[in-house]
Amino acid sequence: FVIQIVAFIPSAILRTERFFDLTGSLTFITISVGLVLLSPQPDLRSWILAAMVILWATRLGAFLFVRVRKAGSDGRFDDIKASPVRFLRVWLIQALWVTITAAAAWIAISATPEHRGDLGWVSVVGIIVWIIGMLIEIIADAQKSAFKADPKNRDEFIRTGLWSRSRHPNYFGEIVLWLGVFLTAAPVLTGWQWVAILSPLFVILLLTRVSGIPLIEARAEKK
Repeated sequence: FVIQIVAFIPSAILRTERFFDLTGSLTFITISVGLVLLSPQPDLRSWILAAMVILWATRLGAFLFVRVRKAGSDGRFDDIKASPVRFLRVWLIQALWVTITAAAAWIAISATPEHRGDLGWVSVVGIIVWIIGMLIEIIADAQKSAFKADPKNRDEFIRTGLWSRSRHPNYFGEIVLWLGVFLTAAPVLTGWQWVAILSPLFVILLLTRVSGIPLIEARAEKK
């Protein structure tokens, strides 16, 4: 939350959303690195979970930052950034999004040494699931970017590659990779730590019912 507020201040003064997505990604990275370094005797699982979050955040943050720079602005913020209160609310929501989304990884990284153990088959499955989800998301984003870069495709909908199989393969990949993170973390969760299951459930709910697919579908229907 502190990181978002610090980044919000200059963004509000300049009335720009250019660093919004980048700040979210840097928060994922900063907290993940900090938890591993502060964790007593971090094990292999902790390093793998931190790497999962860091690699995903680095890739997505860079992708979104470049996209906003090319577009010049993000239409989602046109009305919001004129009001400091409404703009701050969006940054605080991002802080909450980061916290819940990374909960499974961060709770497992913070596990005490006596609750840790070998990776085991569940965690191995989780790593494989994460890799599959990450590849799907990367490929889907690359295919969409290449499609939109071609002037001939203006005002058209992409129907090739992964997009010929799913209307939202990038969101599907996102859901799959966070399921992979949860599976990797699950073997060391005990008691209240099972609240970490909110991580993949939150991602699924957010993308399918709140800010992901519903907004895209509404714009697509209008188009």
